[in-house]
Amino acid sequence: MNTRGTRNGRERGRRIGGWILVLLFLAAGLAWGQRRWGGRGYSYEGGGFRTAREIPSHSTGTPVWTNAPGFEKDVFTFVRIRYQRGRGGWGGGWATDLPDSDLNFAFRLQQMTSLRVDPDGRLLRLTDRELADFPFIYIVEPGGLSLDDDEAAALRKYLLNGGFLMLDDFWGEREWDNCEREMSRVFPDRRFVELPLDHPIYRCVFQIAAKSQVPAVDLGIESQWSGVTWEREDARTVHHRAIFDDQHRLMVIATHNTDNGDGWEREGENDYYFHRFSEKIAYPLGINILFYAMTH
Repeated sequence: MNTRGTRNGRERGRRIGGWILVLLFLAAGLAWGQRRWGGRGYSYEGGGFRTAREIPSHSTGTPVWTNAPGFEKDVFTFVRIRYQRGRGGWGGGWATDLPDSDLNFAFRLQQMTSLRVDPDGRLLRLTDRELADFPFIYIVEPGGLSLDDDEAAALRKYLLNGGFLMLDDFWGEREWDNCEREMSRVFPDRRFVELPLDHPIYRCVFQIAAKSQVPAVDLGIESQWSGVTWEREDARTVHHRAIFDDQHRLMVIATHNTDNGDGWEREGENDYYFHRFSEKIAYPLGINILFYAMTH
C-alpha cells in the first residue's frame, strides 16, 4: 500500500477544502456587503438594474402596491439618474439611499395626492432613449456629479423640451461648486437663482413657510439633544435654487444643505426622525416639488 501517496492525497484534500472555505467566506462577505452598502452608493454603481424594485431594501422594507389592470403605464414614474462620479467629486454617488428613498416617496405621493404612481420606479442614464418618456428626474449627491458632453447635451434637450430635474442631498460650498459647474455645462447662459418663499411651489399642496433642514438619520436622531442638523460648518443654511427657461418655467430645483432623500428612505427607523424630519419637511417639500412640476 502506498501510504505516502495516501498521505499526500489527504493533505491536498485538506488544502483544497481550506481554500473552498475561504472562498465561501469571501462570497458571503461580498453578498453581505452588497446588501449593506448597495443603497449607499457602492455596489450598485455598475449594476444592470433598471428599477428600484429590483434592489433589496436596506432599511425597514418598502411598501408594495398595484394599479388597476390596463392602467399600468398610465402612471407617474419616479426616475433616478445614474451618473459617473468625478474624480474630484464629493458625496456618495448616484445610488445613495436606493431603493427605499424612491419607493417610499412614490408610495407617499400616491397616498397623499391624486396621482397614480408606478410601484417600481426607474433607473436611467441621461443618454437613454426612453428618458423623454418621463417628465421628472432625480439626481442625488450632485456634489460628485460628472457629466460628459453627450450627457450634458441630452440633459439640456430634455429640460428645454419640458422635463424637470430635482437635485438633492449635497452639503457645503465645495459640493455646491461642483454641482453649479456641471450644470453650467448644460446651460452656459443660465444661472441658479434662489427661490423666494412666496413662490407657488411652496403652497401648491402643503403650506411650506420655511426652508427647513433634513439631516441624515443618525445626525437627525442626535439633534433632539444637540440641536445640530448640518453636516459641516459651511452647510448651516438651506438653499432652494432654481433654473428657469425663457418663459420662466421652472426646469431645475436644487435643494442644497439638506437631505430629503434620507427623510424618505429612513422614515421607519426612528419615531422622532420620522415626525420631525420626514413628515414635516422631506415629504411635504418633495410632494410640492413634484406636483408643481407635473402641473406647470
